Amino acid sequence: MHVCFDIGGTSIKGALVNSPEDIELVPRIATPGHDLDAFTAALDSVVKQARETPKCVSISITGIINPATGLAVVANIPCLHGRPMQQDLEEALGLPVIITNDADCFTLAEAELGVAKGHDIVFGVILGTGVGGGIVVNGQLLNRHGGYAGEWGHGPVAATQAGSPPVDLPRIQCGCGLKGCIDATCSARGMEKLHKHLHGETSQAEDIMIRWLAGEVASSRTIDVYVDLIASPLALVANATGASIVPVGGGLSNVPMLIAEIDRVVKERMLLPPENPFVVPAENKIEPGIIGAAVLGHRAFP
Repeated sequence: MHVCFDIGGTSIKGALVNSPEDIELVPRIATPGHDLDAFTAALDSVVKQARETPKCVSISITGIINPATGLAVVANIPCLHGRPMQQDLEEALGLPVIITNDADCFTLAEAELGVAKGHDIVFGVILGTGVGGGIVVNGQLLNRHGGYAGEWGHGPVAATQAGSPPVDLPRIQCGCGLKGCIDATCSARGMEKLHKHLHGETSQAEDIMIRWLAGEVASSRTIDVYVDLIASPLALVANATGASIVPVGGGLSNVPMLIAEIDRVVKERMLLPPENPFVVPAENKIEPGIIGAAVLGHRAFP
């Protein structure tokens, strides 16, 4: 028995886990972002629901552990940020604790039990409120000792011209402090900012995609620019990692036509494009963070 969590700035999703294929979800808990004692008490309330003493607690979280210092970098949960999170939680819960980035857990879930099963090199992509990524090589996370490999969403690489015909684009400010990150430009919020820049219209990403699928001209132009922007950085990542598949999760992955269009353009820009679909929707649509955490917990404490 393991206890697994997928923790974000808003809510904590918990589960009692017998194996990665046997997961019992428990009701969500609001994340106590500013109170460490309340945060650990929230986790402990789930641990106490286990029918036997858990072997470990395995956590998927929207942050990273700095491998040089062991300190957590979790900007949206201030009570954890800059702290020795693993040590804090092990002392509070009295159990071994594993902590892994949520995009890494997503990628591992797809490599182990999803669309990427059987692939040697997997680059997992999150396209939602942010843009993230993770890398699995021969079944193992590249970040298994902490770190941020796969975080392709950050870095000032977004093109300042895109689309056919090309249109000039601003360097959008990113939450990380840089301008021109893929996270700021190609997340759901980035798509909305692109649409407003192009058409002077405020629309949600979901509505933009619905109108694009219906053939509406303005939204079609936005998607044309969006796909052009995201395809080149993703093709470069594919070349650099040698990944043979790119499963995509997050809210934008729920539109298969968008993922298919990204796949088409990315393959046009790769050094050795595969014949089969390459950028594909993820299979684990429900709680991939918990599934990835369960895989790691089961491996460490079988």
